Amino acid sequence: MTQRADQQVWFLTGSQGLYGPETLDQVADQSRRIVDQLNAAEEVPLDVVWQPVLTDSAAIHRQILAANSDPNCVGVIAWMHTFSPAKMWITGLDALQVPLLHLHTQANVELPWAEIDMDFMNLNQAAHGDREFGYIQTRLEVPRKTVAGHVSDARVQARIGAWQRAARGVAALRSLKLVRFGDNMRDVAVTEGDKVEAQLRFGVSVNTYGVNDLVAVVDQVADADIDALITEYQDSYGIVPELAPGGDRHEELRYGARIEAGLRAFLTDGGYGAFTTNFEDHGGLKQLPGLAVQRLMADGYGFGGEGDWKTSMLLHTVKAIGAGRPGGTSFMEDYTYHLEPGAERILGAHMLEVCPTIAADRPRIEIHPLGIGNRSDPVRLVFDAAPGPAAVVGICDLGDRFRLVANAIEVVPPDQPLPKLPVARAVWQPRPDFQTSTECWLAAGGPHHTVLSSAVGTEELEDFARIVGVELALIDDETTRRSFAKELRWNQVYHRIGLGF
Repeated sequence: MTQRADQQVWFLTGSQGLYGPETLDQVADQSRRIVDQLNAAEEVPLDVVWQPVLTDSAAIHRQILAANSDPNCVGVIAWMHTFSPAKMWITGLDALQVPLLHLHTQANVELPWAEIDMDFMNLNQAAHGDREFGYIQTRLEVPRKTVAGHVSDARVQARIGAWQRAARGVAALRSLKLVRFGDNMRDVAVTEGDKVEAQLRFGVSVNTYGVNDLVAVVDQVADADIDALITEYQDSYGIVPELAPGGDRHEELRYGARIEAGLRAFLTDGGYGAFTTNFEDHGGLKQLPGLAVQRLMADGYGFGGEGDWKTSMLLHTVKAIGAGRPGGTSFMEDYTYHLEPGAERILGAHMLEVCPTIAADRPRIEIHPLGIGNRSDPVRLVFDAAPGPAAVVGICDLGDRFRLVANAIEVVPPDQPLPKLPVARAVWQPRPDFQTSTECWLAAGGPHHTVLSSAVGTEELEDFARIVGVELALIDDETTRRSFAKELRWNQVYHRIGLGF
């Protein structure tokens, strides 16, 4: 799936008619310069579109309604260049449905000390105009991100960029259709969830098809389409000799390509951006989908194993947030540990389905037995994840709310080669340390299925959680067991009060 190139953020400048046309012309000129600086910044991925200066309640309301209804607008940035009486903003903010960033800045970096007069003071008074705006946002309980500093500051640009990416992820989620092929794995608790509440909270539509509905499409794939995929595989990956054209098991690779072509057609025709499979329910498929799932994830599709639609939804969203960034994003599962004191590591993998966007080197297509699923040996991509900073995040349904649990990590190379582990895998060191991380994750009820991303950081995850109004339990270098336990208790109280008990 490709990211829409027409997505944008609108820039709203607040003022008032009291200052007169000459001052308002200067306000407009200076706010355009702010927008130009944002659009020139590499860390700001989406176009920022300047809108006329807002000076009264009716204009503000009209502008926000227009932002809500424009499919290209994924959020608004608001700046009070001068003093903009906040009662003018009440109706507009009450109607706001897109993400909001409050930019607390000013036109100049340095004060022209020797030249400051009252005309300068009247024009450049965001220092108290934004405080008025901050008050009304708090009074109305408007979710927003606040960023302070001059727009030329790289730190400000990076924080605005993180919010833009989160807003882009929210837009992808709110329009997402997700298909489940079969149900989730029997007797598993964490993959269950309230699909009605998910559509109400996030906008995602989750529906189920029988696996044989997919099989019917797979069986109709033309040989020419399979040939084209085989050529693409040869160009993109290493292929073990037995699977290569002329090899003893080449037909099994062709069947893996058949699954990919059929699955891709099913998703495209239905407008689906995410899907799930379940090794307990594969109908007439002769292989478990492995290679097909990996390649579809690499194209931006969400995926969850064992019917885990919540993780599939989250994966699609995080991929949209991280689009265009260095690194990659994958479905992941905590599998086993290296528990050498002081050098603890987590080995993550899955049976087949890890996305090649996180690969350190060129993946290899291999075929191996799989002692689960009761099908013929599946083809899959095998590789190690690239080292570097990353995050893992999972989503769970606590009954009265959804909770995101995230952990800052460092992906590291395996201590030794893994010649007998024929799956894609990642090894990482969790922050702040293994004991704190795992104990906090378990205390939060974090799931075993996660999304691992080296393209998205914790700030984007925080921005995303704030926009959609979902709890985020973050484990990072500043986390202690005691502070995390308190945070979970406070969150419980907060959300229960929000529900009115």
